[in-house]
Amino acid sequence: MANQKKKKLTLTQQHYQDRAKSLEPPRPLVRNFIRAFLVGGFICLIGQAIQDLFIRYLGFTQKTASNPTVAVLILLSVLLTGFGVYDRIAQWAGAGTAVPVTGFANSIVSTAIEHRSEGLVLGVGGNMFKLAGPVIVFGVVAAFVIGLIKTLVRMGG
Repeated sequence: MANQKKKKLTLTQQHYQDRAKSLEPPRPLVRNFIRAFLVGGFICLIGQAIQDLFIRYLGFTQKTASNPTVAVLILLSVLLTGFGVYDRIAQWAGAGTAVPVTGFANSIVSTAIEHRSEGLVLGVGGNMFKLAGPVIVFGVVAAFVIGLIKTLVRMGG
């Protein structure tokens, strides 16, 4: 707990917080890092295999195979989320499933599934875009800033 918040607690509440903290089981950080690395790497390995299939058997170039590869990974993530498999993998692997594009697809679909009882427009659509909106805005702003910096560096160099 942050020191600022801790100062606002009564002495009894602070003792309770300290006692609760001391009784928490230690987090297995190394194990979590290894799991995240292995699963995130495996997802990337699957992506590379899909891209190689597009290049070898469907005549794509490395540049043109990128978009369909991402689309297939997103589709697989959506299907696995719909069947409840992706969430079980994420429970075990932690951040390893959240980092690749499949993690973003999983969060969008999970939100849609969770709010489907509220209707298609206000439930699924509204809540799905509440999650996707900030990510899209951040992506656009980051791309603009990076493009601006690149342009300024080229002009100066």
